[in-house]
Parts: sequence; structure tokens; C-alpha cells
Amino acid sequence: MNLKNNHLVIMAGGIGSRFWPMSTPDYPKQFIDVLGYGRTLIQLTADRFQGICPLENIWVVTSERYAETVKKQLPDIADDHILREPCRRNTAPCIAYVSWKIKARNPDANIVVTPSDHIVMDIVEFQRVINSAMNFTAESDAILTLGMKPSRPDTGYGYIEADLTVSSTTNKEVYRVDSFKEKPNLEIAQHYIEKNKFFWNAGIFMWNVNTIVNALRVYQPNISKIFEHLLPYYYTDKEQEMINRNFPLCENISVDYAIMEKADEIFVFPASFGWSDLGTWGALHENLPKDARNNVQIGEGIKLYETRNCVIHTMQERKVVVQGLDGYIIAEKDNTLLICQLSEEQRIKEFSAE
Repeated sequence: MNLKNNHLVIMAGGIGSRFWPMSTPDYPKQFIDVLGYGRTLIQLTADRFQGICPLENIWVVTSERYAETVKKQLPDIADDHILREPCRRNTAPCIAYVSWKIKARNPDANIVVTPSDHIVMDIVEFQRVINSAMNFTAESDAILTLGMKPSRPDTGYGYIEADLTVSSTTNKEVYRVDSFKEKPNLEIAQHYIEKNKFFWNAGIFMWNVNTIVNALRVYQPNISKIFEHLLPYYYTDKEQEMINRNFPLCENISVDYAIMEKADEIFVFPASFGWSDLGTWGALHENLPKDARNNVQIGEGIKLYETRNCVIHTMQERKVVVQGLDGYIIAEKDNTLLICQLSEEQRIKEFSAE
């Protein structure tokens, strides 16, 4: 595998509405130091690909409103590698745009696509898996996705059903995908766990650029034609104008529906490296270290008394005292304070709209 051909695409257009008040539409969670590490989620995402993809081969696809924030947080990324979507059209048009642009300069590119707002706790294992997976796609015309080995019957993730009877001849950790499953109810999720051949869909994909472009031509010809016709404009001062004019014409569709559920050569790499999509406050509580009373604390000057099973995120406050709570979210950002039962966190979108 030639590292010079390795490209990283970070998808960073999400609005993170379930993490209010820490995350807002103007400043969503990928741009926030959610974990209290001194690095934002998008910075941590770029960090963990060091040694896998050269800095000059990192791309970020985001909305126009977040482009300046991306530039501030990832200042070493070239300006023409920050792709600005004029409107939200889900992941298939996003991937089509960046794939055609990469192909225009590097027809041998080997690409990994990742969300910007997930966490990985075991970086060493993550890098081993990514390197192995990209070796596989560099030498084949396969589309590969990572499947996270489930630790519980979770209803918040889509699932990938793998055929574990025969692994790939070129990589013994890679298996064919039998089917993709929608987010299940609890009973079906429990059934998936018992079968041992179902994996969480992490939304991390790998392919060489010719494979994905050809798949787009076959399965999404309308989207493909839009970005293929824009080839003369990539890397020119006309590019953004043409994208603004043509991007809204794309169907609003995810790459899962557009490509993954239609194509034949789809493979999954089952993996386990402490992954979470960090979609909720509950996921944050589950994934971070806890004190003796099962509390997660992010911020300085937090004092807890008779408090258990809580997540406290108050990085802007000098002193926070909590007494007598069990199973609550306490979160503060920019003069907004949320105190909410963890069991009621699905209502946060409702609260933020008030």
C-alpha cells in the first residue's frame, strides 16, 4: 500500500442536536471539546489517522456555515480540501463530490470516509484495523465498511449481518456482507446479539476511488453525472459557484441506501476498539471514566455530594456543587443550563426548541 495514495475524508456537516446545550446548530458537537481532553472531536478524528493518511490528503466535507470553524480547528488542511456544501443532502452526494474531486488529481487514490464526531478509545487497535482494511481496498475493487462488535442489544444503531463462514482470501478478518438492517426494536436487537454475526454500523467506509466512482455511476447515475460534469471546475475559482448551483439538485440520500444496500462486492471488517458515535449524553456517560458513584465529570471545580449515576459537563464554570441527584444530566454552555434526567434525554430536542 502506497501511503501517498491514502486519503482521509471527514464528514463534518452534522448539527448534533441531541447534545444541547453543549452542542447547538451554530456550533455543533464535532467542534467542541466534549471529552475534556483539550481537543475537539474533529481534531481527535484527524489525530487518530496520523501515520495512515498524509496531511495533504485530508479532506473535510462540511456546510458553508461551518467552513471557517473547520479552518480554525484544522489549520494545516488546505483551503481547497475543505468542501463547502450549500445545503444538506445526506452522505451520498457528499461522498460523490469529494470522490470526483480526489479522482481528478489522484486516480489511484485509496479512501477512508469517517464521521467527525465519533470517539475511539483504543487508538492502537483502531490504526491497526484501518491499515489492514486499507491494504485490502488498495488491492481490490471491494467496498468495505467497519462493523463494531456489539457489547449490548442497542436499538440506536443500524446493524450489518456478515457471512462469517468464509473470510476473504486476501484478508482473514474481512467477510462478505449478507444484509444491512435498520435500527431494530429491543427484541430484535437481542436476537442479533445472540446470533453473533451482527455488527453495529459505524458509518466508516473504505474503497479505492475508481470503485466508488463506478458504483455511483451504476447505482446513482443522476448524482454521478452532476459531479462528473463539474470536473473542469474542480480546483478553480469557479468551483464553489458551480457547486452552489448544482449540489441542491442532488437527491437527499445516505450512502447506505444509495450504494451499500445495492452493490454486490460489499465486505465488513468486524472490529473492537472502544468506539461510540457519541450520539447522546447517555453514550458519553457510558464511554468515559466514572468515579466511585458512577458519575462522569467534565470541567474544573465540580463538587458532588450524595450524587450518583450522573454526567456533569460544566467546562465554563469555576465552581459547581451538586447534591443528592441520581441519574441526571447537568450541562452548561453559554448561559444555558440543562438539568434533565438521563432517562428523559430523548426529550432534549424538545427542550432546545423552547
